Amino acid sequence: MQLETYISDLLYRYDCVTVPGFGAFLTNRVSAKVHESTHTFYPPKKVLSFNEQLQSNDGLLANYIAEVEKIPYNTALSKVSKQVRSIKSYLIEGETIQFDNIGELILNNVGKIVFEPSHHINYLTDSFGLSHFSSESVVREVYKEKAKEVEAAVPLALTPEKRSNTNWLKYAAAAVLVIGLGGYFGYKYYSDSIENHNQIAQEEANAQLDAKVQEATFVISNPLPAATLSLEKQSGNYHIVAGAFRIEANSIKKVNQLKAKGYKARKIGVNRYGLHEVVYASYETRAEAQRALRKIRRDHNRDAWLLIKKLD
Repeated sequence: MQLETYISDLLYRYDCVTVPGFGAFLTNRVSAKVHESTHTFYPPKKVLSFNEQLQSNDGLLANYIAEVEKIPYNTALSKVSKQVRSIKSYLIEGETIQFDNIGELILNNVGKIVFEPSHHINYLTDSFGLSHFSSESVVREVYKEKAKEVEAAVPLALTPEKRSNTNWLKYAAAAVLVIGLGGYFGYKYYSDSIENHNQIAQEEANAQLDAKVQEATFVISNPLPAATLSLEKQSGNYHIVAGAFRIEANSIKKVNQLKAKGYKARKIGVNRYGLHEVVYASYETRAEAQRALRKIRRDHNRDAWLLIKKLD
């Protein structure tokens, strides 16, 4: 079992990976920095360290090994304990333990584990794809000194130019007057254009709404036979449309379905395309119809829409 591989995988996601009975590998985020003497830029990274005192099992490493190798948790924990005993025996014999992409472990003179982290990998995922690079320093004083030498060799005498401000003030006053008049007439023209545009847009919208309901066709299999339906007397020129049907029996069925749900549904006749129009209800004012339309769209049918039509 490659214990260092599992530890390395977990260090990308966690700040502490504990090896039960051995110690914990810790990460500490450090900001980007620039080396002053070599002018090298280093991106943000996670700095690794090792704490021999943190040996209690937190379940993270064993659970991960059990998931990857498809083995029981206790079996994974047993494999970790076995490898820890092997690592400790090598350390006692004076061997250096090398964990790939993590670092080196060795015992010092007092029997404590000394850890030297690896610098070949960055466990900070936010810095993925970033590497260190060097850049030459920018020297500006050289050009400054050259400018001083030129100025000393060829002295320049600058005489400020005097100009009259009278003409400038006249032009400025005239410009303000022109801008003011232009703004007034421009605003009036813009307001008139907006009003005409809104009127034309309203007429086009009404025409499109009428065309939409005329062209809608709903095909329902097994149409019901024609039936005589007694409708409740309603009035108003504002109608919330539920659908338009080529077969009259299907429009009657739709009316019955809507009435069963509590709506005052009815047919309002046949349009110029021969479709039987069915509405949820009719209203005297636009405000009432708009309120009902919002509720129907929210609770029942998002495609319902408002038709303004005077009935005979």
